[in-house]
Amino acid sequence: MGAGHDHGHADARASRMVMAAGVLTIFFVVELTTALAINSIALLADAGHMLTDLVAMFMGLTAVLLAKRGSASPSRTYGWHRAEVFTAVANAVLLLAMAAFILFEAIERLGDAPDIPGVPMIVVATAGLLANGIVVLLLRSHSAKSLAVKGAYMEVVADTVGSIGVLIAGIVTVTTGWPYADVVVAVFVALWVLPRAISLARAALRILSETSPSHIDVEELRTALGAVEGVTEVHDLHVWTLVPGKDMVTAHLTSKRDSASVLDDAREVLTARGLDHSTVQVEPPDAAADCECENNNW
Repeated sequence: MGAGHDHGHADARASRMVMAAGVLTIFFVVELTTALAINSIALLADAGHMLTDLVAMFMGLTAVLLAKRGSASPSRTYGWHRAEVFTAVANAVLLLAMAAFILFEAIERLGDAPDIPGVPMIVVATAGLLANGIVVLLLRSHSAKSLAVKGAYMEVVADTVGSIGVLIAGIVTVTTGWPYADVVVAVFVALWVLPRAISLARAALRILSETSPSHIDVEELRTALGAVEGVTEVHDLHVWTLVPGKDMVTAHLTSKRDSASVLDDAREVLTARGLDHSTVQVEPPDAAADCECENNNW
């Protein structure tokens, strides 16, 4: 039941990502062609961001499909679930590189901003808002449960803000003729992207470094397990995240009480904190003295 449920979610994510990728591909071609034709750095920035959206979407789709497929190799006991975490890191790097490139190009144009026609910017930006809106609706419900989807979703949300900026730049250009509206919006898009890229990278690196989930208080959990009837010691307690939505925990409990009863009570403590995937070992008092886990500072 659980495996089928997970596969159902993977199928839904994959189908929505395919539809989103199709929408983004069409609009990317339109935006890039227009940016090159009118020499607009703001449109080019948005097209560059759209390209990272596409790359994120295809990498995320690959990660989701790999995670669904699993692995027949005995050396990959978790299958390919971590693929989406590595994808998130790659997405963050792409976003940071794109932002740096746009900032460099904007600085190059200071003092020598070209004349940019505003009407094409307005038309393309409006189409971009429509495309991004469709993609956001497709991905929103799955973004909280998959880091791969979240990476793509965050990029599309940021790109929506970029499209709004391009629309404003086009309106300013048409109404005032101010030549720097294009450059200002390009810088704004780049600066908007930076903190989101850093946030995505931090979330992925937190998982890769096996840091405990931010929503789990490990010391409180240790105390709760220690309060289970019959438990005299809690050691070798580890909590980590495989992928978003899949938190894992292992623990050794020393107890004189019946192991099955202690195990049931301990699992209730863990389940109440959302830790459904757990490995708990119940040991008699003399076994704890022989355990070297704590001496290893794990």
